[in-house]
Amino acid sequence: MTDASPSCFTRFRSSTAAIPLPAQFTFPFYYEPHELSRLAAQELQERLKTEDFQHNFGAEGDPEGRVIGKMFGVLVVKNRLGELGYLSGFSGKMGNSNHHPGFVPPVFDMLEKGNFFLEGMKDLKEINQKVRDKESSEAFLSMQSDHEALEKQAEAEIEALREEMRTRKRLRKEKRESLSPDMNATERAIIENELIRESLSYKHQLRILVAEWNTKKEISKVKIDTEIAVLDNLKEQRKALSNHLQHQIFSEYAFLNAHGRAKNLLDIFENLKVDPPAGAGECAAPKLLQYAFKHQLTPICMAEFWWGSSPKSEIRKHGQFYPSCRGKCEPILGHMLEGLDVEPNPILKKPDFIPPLSIAYEDDYLVIINKPAGFLSVPGKSDLPDMYSMMREKYPNAEDPMIVHRLDMATSGALLFTKTKEANKFMQQQFIKKTISKRYVALLDGNLESDEGEVDLPLRLDLDDRPRQLVCYEYGKEAKTKYKVVDRLYGQTRIHFFPITGRTHQLRVHAAHPEGLNMPIIGDELYGKRDKRLHLHAEEITFVHPRTRERITVTVPAGF
Repeated sequence: MTDASPSCFTRFRSSTAAIPLPAQFTFPFYYEPHELSRLAAQELQERLKTEDFQHNFGAEGDPEGRVIGKMFGVLVVKNRLGELGYLSGFSGKMGNSNHHPGFVPPVFDMLEKGNFFLEGMKDLKEINQKVRDKESSEAFLSMQSDHEALEKQAEAEIEALREEMRTRKRLRKEKRESLSPDMNATERAIIENELIRESLSYKHQLRILVAEWNTKKEISKVKIDTEIAVLDNLKEQRKALSNHLQHQIFSEYAFLNAHGRAKNLLDIFENLKVDPPAGAGECAAPKLLQYAFKHQLTPICMAEFWWGSSPKSEIRKHGQFYPSCRGKCEPILGHMLEGLDVEPNPILKKPDFIPPLSIAYEDDYLVIINKPAGFLSVPGKSDLPDMYSMMREKYPNAEDPMIVHRLDMATSGALLFTKTKEANKFMQQQFIKKTISKRYVALLDGNLESDEGEVDLPLRLDLDDRPRQLVCYEYGKEAKTKYKVVDRLYGQTRIHFFPITGRTHQLRVHAAHPEGLNMPIIGDELYGKRDKRLHLHAEEITFVHPRTRERITVTVPAGF
């Protein structure tokens, strides 16, 4: 290869002469892959099928050993001679290696021999071993065990003496009460003095016993505290070394942009006032752009796809295209894409046509509309149209808060508003107590075998890729959905969903996740494949009316 075509530059095997170039570079967080990106991805996938990368993707059934699917990326570029080709990259490591022929290298190679990271990890490993040795040493464990036994023995002996003192106090009281009223004062005084001396003697014994045991416990505790101080010092060393090492790593990850300007992770995340997340800069997209800018290659378009088995928490389908993650990549790519003519965010594009409000039910207290797909329920950070603002404009005399619940932007169907504060409070209570029932209709991409059932998968937000949700048994919130199949036709399943809980993206995740129905809703760009729209519709809502106290059902037929 010439200098114009660095080693990772791959020429297309198929002809691209008939494929027009895109007018703008790919917006990486929401896109439909360009034909050139699809062709590059197809060629890379053929290579993944045939070559052995010493990595178990789990793409073919359920092979033995540890299975780890992986995100790959392709970046279509022009070299300095104007020749069209593409770069290939992967996120993280593949087969425990950062380097594979034909794939772009990492921005910073932490596995390179002799670098500070490996030396630092060696030191960390030594400190970790010292901590483990100290915490598990027989002498330290015996010292702690002996101290606990000492405290229990002290408590037992002191309590035994106090019990004896209570018994003697009761006997002294009985003796005083048994004295004859005819006893002379001298005899009475002698007995009283004896009883007082006995009481003072026991109190003195208790003080001495407590003091003796406190001394023994303090000596024992000093020994333990000395060992704990050594242990805490090791942990502080470990923490300081880890923080220093992390800071060095963040400094080494320096990313170029189209203007040739470089910024490291610390600079990039500084304005966000958060530390860079673990693994930042290891995704495929930053690696690809870094290589292109470093070798004077012109980016044309880009796409990323998943290869292999899905992680247990996320939803990733083999061979399917996905956008770049937002938590790690959005700040980095925000810098790297400076100087490129990038497609605008299609989500922020205002619709060409705003349909009039479609009223499904209305009285003096409630209004239920048929929310169109692709519209917000309430105002967001952008100036996109939303249902609340449209309702506020149509009903200027209605009392706030009018909104009672929400639907995802991509979901259509029954959205309930109130006209009075009293009605709003009454309806809110029904949502809180879960006495309102809703039925959704959806189209699934495939033929679902079971006719009905329940999905129970706890969900939490994916902090590295908002607004995606993860299945998480440790920190997730309870999420349950009942379902019943309506019909199956042309490789699709029409299904009714009955959400028991109301978590964000609950129906979408429960449909798509392998532990759920393993069948995404058609048009779900987050957990399935993009289409003209998300085929999920809030079709029916049942509630108690705030005025009549009658239970009513409002049905809003789906448009698909």
